[in-house]
Amino acid sequence: MRKKWWTAAGVNLVMGIPCVVPVWLLWYIAVNGPLADLGWTRREPTENDGMLLWLVIAVPVVTLFALLWWLANHFVRRSNTAPARVYWPVCALVTLVPSVTLMLLA
Repeated sequence: MRKKWWTAAGVNLVMGIPCVVPVWLLWYIAVNGPLADLGWTRREPTENDGMLLWLVIAVPVVTLFALLWWLANHFVRRSNTAPARVYWPVCALVTLVPSVTLMLLA
């Protein structure tokens, strides 16, 4: 059982490295879009292209990463005996570890 969790954790940590890009894109869109409209953040002063350009870039990147992440976990999930309600949230959190680490170090 332990080896199966180590495999899942390893796969998701490795997937977390390219996950930094989609997380950054989503954060950039949120900071310069809805959060700035609410007054919680300030827009990037040089951002004058609008949000459509960022959405055209972010949607394919996030979709491609989500598909690759799901496929990788789909194959690892077959050998793991944990219930799905535990497996998927844990894997999602492990995938975010590199992004959170970079946020804390920056």
